[in-house]
Amino acid sequence: MSVDKQFSELGLHERLLKAIEKQDFNEPTPVQVRAVPMALLGKDLLVSAETGSGKTAAFLLPMLHQLLEKKAPNSATRALILLPTRELARQVMKHCNDLISFTHLKIGLITGGADLKYQRAILRKNPEIVIATPGRLVEHLSHKTIELADLEVLVLDEADRMLDMGFSEDMLKITEACNPEKQTLLLSATLNHAGVTKIAKTVLKTPEKIILNRVKDGHDNIHQQIVLADDVKHKQELLVRLLGQENFDKALVFSNTRDQTAGISGFLQYHKIRAAVLHGEMEQLERNRVMDLLRRGHIDVLVCTDVAARGLDVKGIDLVVNFDMPRSGDDHVHRIGRTGRAGAQGLAISLISASEWNLMSSIERYLKIEFERRIVKGLEGKYKGPKKLKASGKAVGKKKSSGSKKSAGNKKDDENKSKQRHRDRKSVGKRRAPSAAQEQLKKDLGDGFGAFKKRKDS
Repeated sequence: MSVDKQFSELGLHERLLKAIEKQDFNEPTPVQVRAVPMALLGKDLLVSAETGSGKTAAFLLPMLHQLLEKKAPNSATRALILLPTRELARQVMKHCNDLISFTHLKIGLITGGADLKYQRAILRKNPEIVIATPGRLVEHLSHKTIELADLEVLVLDEADRMLDMGFSEDMLKITEACNPEKQTLLLSATLNHAGVTKIAKTVLKTPEKIILNRVKDGHDNIHQQIVLADDVKHKQELLVRLLGQENFDKALVFSNTRDQTAGISGFLQYHKIRAAVLHGEMEQLERNRVMDLLRRGHIDVLVCTDVAARGLDVKGIDLVVNFDMPRSGDDHVHRIGRTGRAGAQGLAISLISASEWNLMSSIERYLKIEFERRIVKGLEGKYKGPKKLKASGKAVGKKKSSGSKKSAGNKKDDENKSKQRHRDRKSVGKRRAPSAAQEQLKKDLGDGFGAFKKRKDS
């Protein structure tokens, strides 16, 4: 298979085109068509594109082309890719290794959870490309084991996620340590994020803005459903039944807490479902082992926290289940984005308890969609959604029937009573003005009026 003409027309280095042909990239995606030519001109970019759109290659291809075209044998690190999670860093490294398979370029992976001394040894070999997470890279900067003064290209991928994870200060420290003449490519799921706007103004120089989607844009190829549940136990039973009913290659089950992931996974394993756990507190070797088991098909279900919502790129994920509803619409989009990738069909099911109904409704409004209601026969719960009636039995928000309408005269009486009550409230604590009869009596009695009124009041 020959390389698609559109890839050739991008003007990429011949060794990259050879790698592209090997990877069977038949034609560039929209984000690649727009971003690659701009990046090849050396412009700073601000890019928003959905998961699975090919945005990783959109920044890798021009970056690698620049490194191949310009020889710099005595330079320190020439390109830095900053990412929020270890999993995403490893996946970008794999993608990058595929593209440099016909070149001399070397990569160094610098993330938390790995041995610091081993990473120092990697950096001493002076790889042209460093792929890193912010926290661990700042450690190396403090120990002066990495030099960024010669940096040519800086990539901030999933910038909004890094900011949400509290890496704002680390990101600024890193960018300040870089060569001020570098090219910077900032990629974010949303450009409306206040932190992204702020950091973009700090690190980008007159950037080209490329927006192919917003995070809240719908995934038309993902079927989204909700199932009502009474409690955690009911959710576990529903989950087992759903996993038995659906045909899938691999499934992700999301929980909001890492403590709950073990309980869910154990429950699934008890019911003969091949499941494993992934969360942020696991040792890196264990995380790598679990991901390898999933990729090789030795497990079918991965129970995880949001650490896997960003950057988890595994083929064959057909089903996503929200055991807990995510805390925001953006988090929901990133979770379900693990399925239905590159236009494939996917299914996302959320289990909703009474305490999650309002959150679910707010996500519906934010995304401007309506989840399909699904009933699992034989496991219907007591919770049927929010009640539409008050305890008194009176309808909430309904108009009164015509038989209860008042006549025009009664309405006028009500208006007069309302005005009288309003006047009474305004007169509280105030002395009333004397009536006409009192005024006349005052004139008739003259100076004796005061004494008369005093006797009358007493």
